[in-house]
Amino acid sequence: MFQPIQIAAIIALNGPDDCVKEIVNTYKERRDVLVDGLNRIGWKMDKPKGTMFVWGKIPDRFKELGSMEFTKMLIEKTKVAVSPGIGFGQYGDDYVRFALVENPHRIRQAIRGIRNIM
Repeated sequence: MFQPIQIAAIIALNGPDDCVKEIVNTYKERRDVLVDGLNRIGWKMDKPKGTMFVWGKIPDRFKELGSMEFTKMLIEKTKVAVSPGIGFGQYGDDYVRFALVENPHRIRQAIRGIRNIM
């Protein structure tokens, strides 16, 4: 392996990890705001334990749309973008994937938009 990458890995593994805890807390807060908010409005899902993504099963009311059409409907009616589960394989079509890339305020805005179609 290229020596500078080995050295960088050693420094990263042996250095302070304060930034890691900060990043973990950032994603935990975003996850909690999203999942708790969606559960409150009737879109039930579990909290993932360690990822920057949340997978949600398409609500029964919209299940016949499939993930691609449901995703398009979310964008058109709520201005919320998610990834269709079908893009991750044939067993993903009942799901959509949320990326935890927005701050809690924007996540709450997304939940309000989704609430309007629920």
